[in-house]
Amino acid sequence: MRSSNPVLNRLDETTWRRDRVLDVADEMTVEDVVVRTVGLLLLTGVTALLSWLFIPAAVWVPGALGGSALAALVLALVISLRGITNPLPMAGYAVIEGLLLGVASRAFELVYPGIVALAVAGTFGVFLGMALLYRARLIRATPRLARLVIGTLLGIVAISLVNLVVYLVTGRQGLVVYSLTGEVGALPYVIAVIAIIAGAFSFVLDFDLIERSVRAGRPRRYAWLCAFGLLTGLVFLYWQLLRLLSYLRR
Repeated sequence: MRSSNPVLNRLDETTWRRDRVLDVADEMTVEDVVVRTVGLLLLTGVTALLSWLFIPAAVWVPGALGGSALAALVLALVISLRGITNPLPMAGYAVIEGLLLGVASRAFELVYPGIVALAVAGTFGVFLGMALLYRARLIRATPRLARLVIGTLLGIVAISLVNLVVYLVTGRQGLVVYSLTGEVGALPYVIAVIAIIAGAFSFVLDFDLIERSVRAGRPRRYAWLCAFGLLTGLVFLYWQLLRLLSYLRR
């Protein structure tokens, strides 16, 4: 079963080649993934709080955000494609994302008070809800679900990239709205809702891959890669919820 998360897909491709562990004490556990995920989330959250409080709303902020977003994307691709298990690049990604989240979230909060708390609560609520559903075996990671979720997420990413290029060149916003104010048509609502649903179900596939990695006795260092994959999923879901909530508040 492949995950919808490209980071965890890399784990699947890399470690399924029988990277066997002779020492049981060095085998990856679910607790290892949980601890590392919490650590990366705390680093992201602290950085976001500091950027929210101390980065001034100056003219250079949009350029800095654009550069940080590009750096985060490149770093995420390098980590996932190379299957890096060193925590330092992952910590760098968490810091960059924290910078983005802090500054952008403050901008949303100034226009729509209370929106950030709702987005954060919604993100972790969806994550915990999917974890409980998966634990109760009410939702199973089937090949059909995997194909549907992966196809949907790839389509959303492609649409978003094309829409962003059109926006940067022409200033027109179509399927994804980047401005904080202004009218929103029906299609951006549909795209945001589909993205949130696909992001939620992607956690089921990720949980399944982590569970199978533990059963297969993968080395403990791969817990960092699993944690990084979950972090990218949570960040994606937060952005989608924040965007949808801003649509609803207009």
